[in-house]
Amino acid sequence: MKRIVGLSVAIGVLAMAGVALARGGMTRPDATAESATTVRVIRRDLGSQVKATGVIKPRVGAEVRVGSRISGVVRRLYVQIGDSVAKGQLLAELDDRDLVARRDEAEATLRQLETSLGYARTNLRRMRELSNARVIAPADLDVAERTASVAEQQVDGARASLSFQSAQLAYTRIVAPIAGVVASVSTQEGETVAASFAAPTFLTLLDPSRLEVWAYVDETDIGRIRAGQRAQFTVDTYGDHEFDGRVTAVHPTAEIRDNVVDYVAVVEFKPPRDRTLRPEMTTTVRIALETREHALAVPIRAVRWQGARAYVLSRRTGADTVERRWVTTGIKDESYYEILSGLAEGDEVLIGDVNVESGGTA
Repeated sequence: MKRIVGLSVAIGVLAMAGVALARGGMTRPDATAESATTVRVIRRDLGSQVKATGVIKPRVGAEVRVGSRISGVVRRLYVQIGDSVAKGQLLAELDDRDLVARRDEAEATLRQLETSLGYARTNLRRMRELSNARVIAPADLDVAERTASVAEQQVDGARASLSFQSAQLAYTRIVAPIAGVVASVSTQEGETVAASFAAPTFLTLLDPSRLEVWAYVDETDIGRIRAGQRAQFTVDTYGDHEFDGRVTAVHPTAEIRDNVVDYVAVVEFKPPRDRTLRPEMTTTVRIALETREHALAVPIRAVRWQGARAYVLSRRTGADTVERRWVTTGIKDESYYEILSGLAEGDEVLIGDVNVESGGTA
């Protein structure tokens, strides 16, 4: 009888211990934490983010191909690759002797027609006086008026021709449409350029202060990207420095590379003063999706999982045993989980292998 009673008591104790362990609030008597590291629950700023690779690109209008609107021989080239130029600065000149002659011819024609117009107007005034005195026939006045009108139209045509020839002459001087740096030069002095079908490119100007990052975001993440989100990126040249930017647009069409669908998120940034960024530099971009300021957090390695439930292990005060504490997690970054419930600031949790049962670790 005593053996039966003792066995019943033992079974009851074991059952109560199992219930307590299932609830997570009781200490496992055989759990030890000799090799584990203890860390405190702290408050810190957290943020979830999307990572993407990208490349630096010129903004619209920051890269300009400068060419000639007329054909001709390059007489002078004033810049080389790498030169900094100001807006309106003279870059190159074409041989303008033919156009100068045409302009001078148009000027001479205009002066001749203006002289004829002056005579026609004087004759018309005289004929009107004679017609008022009834000395000449009305037909003679009509001829004088027609002659003066034709002379005026000829002068207008000559002025338009002179304006055209002057414009053509001005096209022989190639000036910078924007301020920037000469990125490439595609012609040399003495070469003949033909502008029959398209304006030939002399050189390319780049404004290094107007660059942006094209971040190639995976299609599984692009739905979470919005204009206005903060972003940071690094380049291989300055691997230890992060540049700040902000998402300004998401391209509506996909970029398919090696059968992988990506979408371009445009990240604008202010050009750094102490570092030089160049087009086509490869970037690693991190776009912040959601942030928590002063959130309760523990290292990711401290959070353990049983199915879909999260828990941490903490050392029992005054004993070399551990207890399981169920927690509710929120967002996470690369190193920390947000803790929504189950822990308080200053609590201690364990990281590393913790011997919970004989022959196993938690």
